[in-house]
Parts: sequence; C-alpha cells; structure tokens
Amino acid sequence: MMSGIKANRGNLLLVGGFVLAALNLRPALAGVSPLLPAIMRDLGLSPAGGGAITTVMVVCLGLLAPVAPALATRIGLDRTLLAGLLVLAAGVALRSADGVPALYCGAALAGTAIAVMNVVMPGLVKQHFPGRVGLFTGLYVSVMVSGAAMASAAMVPLAGQVGWRVAAGSPALLALVAAALWWVARGRTARQNPASAAGQDPATTTAVTAHPRPGGPGHRPYATLLRAPATWAVMAFMGLQSLTFYIVLAWLPTVFQAAGLPADEAGYLLGLTNLVQIAAALLVPLHAGRARSQAPHVAVAALLTVGGYLGVLLAPTTTPWLWMVVLGLGQGASIALALLIITLRAPDPASVTALSAVAQSSGYVLAAVGPLAFGLLHELSRGWTVPLLAGLGACVLQLASGVLAARPVPLQTGQPERAA
Repeated sequence: MMSGIKANRGNLLLVGGFVLAALNLRPALAGVSPLLPAIMRDLGLSPAGGGAITTVMVVCLGLLAPVAPALATRIGLDRTLLAGLLVLAAGVALRSADGVPALYCGAALAGTAIAVMNVVMPGLVKQHFPGRVGLFTGLYVSVMVSGAAMASAAMVPLAGQVGWRVAAGSPALLALVAAALWWVARGRTARQNPASAAGQDPATTTAVTAHPRPGGPGHRPYATLLRAPATWAVMAFMGLQSLTFYIVLAWLPTVFQAAGLPADEAGYLLGLTNLVQIAAALLVPLHAGRARSQAPHVAVAALLTVGGYLGVLLAPTTTPWLWMVVLGLGQGASIALALLIITLRAPDPASVTALSAVAQSSGYVLAAVGPLAFGLLHELSRGWTVPLLAGLGACVLQLASGVLAARPVPLQTGQPERAA
C-alpha cells in the first residue's frame, strides 16, 4: 500500500517536473518581442538589429538541435533536460546584462538551451508516457504556449516597474525552479523503477531512468532518416510553421503599434493569441493522435493561420482581438501537430529524438530567416504590407508541406516499427 502511494507521488512529481520544464520553452523567446521598442531605443539598434535578437536565438534552435541526441545518448534524456534548464537560466541572465555583446551572447546561450530541450521533449513523451502520446504531447505544447502567453502579457507592465533588463531576465528564475523540481522528480523515479535502469522497454514500465542501457536504443544515424521522403516532409512542415510563428512572435506588437495601437495593448494582443493557442495545442493532439491521418487537422490549422495574417494585413485596428483568436487557433494547432507527427512517426524514444533533431534543426534554421527577413522587407518597402504578404506565402507552403507530412507513411529509422 505504502509503495503504491510513493509510486503515485513519484509519478505526480514526474508529471509536475515535465510540465514545469515545458513552461520554460518559450518565455525567453516571447518576452523579447513586447520589449523590443525599449531595447532598440536603449541600445540604439535598427529594426533589423532588433529582429536579430530573436533571429540569433532561433538560429541556435536550428544549428544546435543535433547536439541533443548525442548528449542524450551519453547522459540520458532526463539529465539532458536538466542541463538545458540550467544553461537557459545562465543565458537569460547574461542577455539582460549591460551592453550589446552580452545581449546577443546571452540570446545565443538561451537559444542553445531551448534547442536541446525542444528536441528531447518528444523523446521524453515516448519514454515516460508511451501509452498516452497524444495526451502528453498536447499537455506539454499547451503549457509551452502558456509560458509564451504569460511572458508576452507581463513583460511591458513588469518593465514599467523594474526596467526592461530585469523584466527580460525574469525567466531565469523560472528555469531554476523547474531544474530543481526535475532533479527531485527524476531521482525519485529512478529509485522507484530500478528495472528501467537496466534498459527495459519503457512501454512495460510506468517511467524509465535517464540512462539507456549499453547497446540499447541510442543515437540514430541521420543518413538513414534523411533517405526517407517522410522525413523531408516533416522537416519542411516543422520549419514553415515555425517561420510563420516566429514572425508573429518577433514583430506583431511592433506592427500593431505602427497601426496606431498603444504599446501595452499591442503586448496584450500578442498575449491573447498565445493564450488562444493553449486550447488548440491541448485539444487538437487528443483527436489527431487517434486519427489514421493528421492531414485534415493540418489543413484546417494552416487556413486559420492564413485568416489571422489576412486580418492583421487588411484591418489591424478593426477587431484585432478576433484576428488574434483566429491566428492563435491556427498556430497553436500547427505546432502541436508538428510535434505530434514527430512522435507518432518514429517507433522508440531514441528514434523520436533523432527525428526531432533533424526536423527541428532544419526547421528552425528556416524559421530564423523569418524575423530578420521581415524586418529587412519592412526597411526596404517602408511599410508592413510587403512583409505580411511574404508571411502569407509562407503559410501556403506550410499547408502543402503539412499535408504531405501528415500522411501515415512508415518512417524507417533502422529499428523495427512499433505502434505509437
């Protein structure tokens, strides 16, 4: 009886640590956008220089994602997540220090940490919750979006009280709290599941430890993955939905301010669209995860994203809350579907982590072009129409690649395929 109670407490700690870790995946990114005008004024940055703050982070999300599978093979998925949280706290703190070099170096360090955590989260779902992939994918993506929504809404009021540097550095505290809880949770899980430490199939245990057994499932060869056409479709979908998302994340408050809305309202609108994403990110994977093909879900999500972009383009000050609701539904569903497809297409945690790495690496490199290109198009055209039209074009490509990625095509990873 007592052992059952302790096991339940361990499982609750595991879920709590997992959820709090997911909450850290976006505040360091989303918190920059509402503060961008203040940062640019204080440091004398141009629009392209301001957009480069987010671009630096997203470039790191792409280029350094392949580090995660190698690190997870060496120290395990659980410890890799813990390391990511600690590095994230250090990067956010450095980014808020004085001077432009510290700003960009801290942004790069924080982006590196988020890159690693982004990659291992689908693998952790497959490892710890193999029978409830749709539920826990939806849970962690919705919590991830919640972190973005809270950061977007809170940064301007917080900066008004303590300055933009302290406000921008506040996510470091959240990362440290998450690291402490995850450390406790993973330690208790390891003690309660000694069989998993020997490398048993995670499907036969409640949870597994951080260490794969020698010779067990580990780092998957990227060449094998890249020979599969399905991998390229997943990569394109991940990249394009990320590109359209990070354009909004980096520039939406600035676009609204240029249209005549006050800075705090522009920040609240970004917070609203991120808040709406929570419902879509939580509910869509529950339904899509049970479907044979996720193509209809992908198509609806992309069309909603197009509707949001059109509203901002054609009538930014007319019912802007409506455009943010439509945009939030589309983008929340899109990111959840991209991550769900990654988890469903690969048969085991190591394969999921490898697929996650290649998809997010190429995807975020593509996404990194978005905020910088958007700023450059604004400078060249001296307006927001051309950049928003370019964003709409990316939405159309997202629709096409997403439908291809969502087809139920088996993915060869060098391991026997198992049901998700």
